[in-house]
Amino acid sequence: MKPLERLVVLDFSRVLAGPFSTMILAELGAEVIKIEQPRGGDETRGWEPRLGDAESAYFFAFNRSKKSLTLDLRKPAARDIARRLAGKADILVENFPVGTMAKFGLAYEQLSAENERLIYLSNTGFGQAGPYATRKGYDTIFQAMGGMMSLTGEPGGKPCKAGLPIADLTSGLWSAIAVLSAVIGRAQTGRGAHVDFSMFDAQVSLLTIAAARFFALGEVPQATGTEHPGRVPSAAFKCRDGHWLHITGSDQHWTPLCRLLGLDDLLADSALAANAERVIQRDRIMTRLRVAVAGWERAALLAACDAADVPAGPVNAVDDALADPHTLARGILGKFVHPTVGTFPALGLPLKFTGFDDPEIGPPPRLGEHTDAILSTMLGLSAAEIVALRQEGAV
Repeated sequence: MKPLERLVVLDFSRVLAGPFSTMILAELGAEVIKIEQPRGGDETRGWEPRLGDAESAYFFAFNRSKKSLTLDLRKPAARDIARRLAGKADILVENFPVGTMAKFGLAYEQLSAENERLIYLSNTGFGQAGPYATRKGYDTIFQAMGGMMSLTGEPGGKPCKAGLPIADLTSGLWSAIAVLSAVIGRAQTGRGAHVDFSMFDAQVSLLTIAAARFFALGEVPQATGTEHPGRVPSAAFKCRDGHWLHITGSDQHWTPLCRLLGLDDLLADSALAANAERVIQRDRIMTRLRVAVAGWERAALLAACDAADVPAGPVNAVDDALADPHTLARGILGKFVHPTVGTFPALGLPLKFTGFDDPEIGPPPRLGEHTDAILSTMLGLSAAEIVALRQEGAV
């Protein structure tokens, strides 16, 4: 048994953050019904990278293990179906602009009146209230406004986004945390909840250590490249063969690192045994470390660091990370079988359970693939009724 079996999720979300959160729920065992427009569906079905003319690897990455039901919410009959499904669901996730679901008669207040156990998460850019509530936003907007972009990149350089859509991805994780927390709360009270989730709030909340420096020191943190603002050494160093190795050490690692790099003069300076002094003398230390590391091949230095118990790791490209022996041994790289694409690789959830079945990678749905089955089994509609809905354009 998977931990979320018997939970039913209605997924009205599109693109990335919402679909990522509901995919997590699906592969933990929930039945996730993705609600899509009959013509086109989730817009990411047409986004790059494409697999031939029909499928999108972008869509595949965030919509595995779900069922697809098509509803045109502009039609009264489709809205009625959505309300009836919500009456049977445990969780509803939506990321429409503020007020959209209310216009369809599908706001939390409207649906919870018929299903008081419903957990309803609204994932918007800036939340349901506040001066920016009606603004539109994308991942990079939230990285910019939330402070992330000012902290990313080389010192003195231009603002730089993270290499992945970190605002979208972390918002998906926060959304999953929120609805699972509400599930636990519902078990105690018998009632569901509405979660007002703002992607902007989420990015500000991730400032954590940077905000702590501002609170404690009045310092506005700046981009530091791969260096850690409060720890020396902690940075990526270029080796003789042109490859990069990231080394991070605390006080207990300073002596073995100096010994293996032959930095006897730094080792002899007793003040440098404390990180606080190394931070003060950052420029001197980093200059010496860069020169010393530049004399090593990366593989040899990594082996030496491992032998000396100094934390270090290669700066991997995506292909390197996916082919890493530990990646393969941990089983994070899996696959699914799609009816038109065939076998396709996928990254599974990084969770392993004792006491529950582990998450499994399932295929993403074709547009409307499960419409008839859901309408007949969950709502008891006849084949003739479903045909009539199709003729009306509601499904």
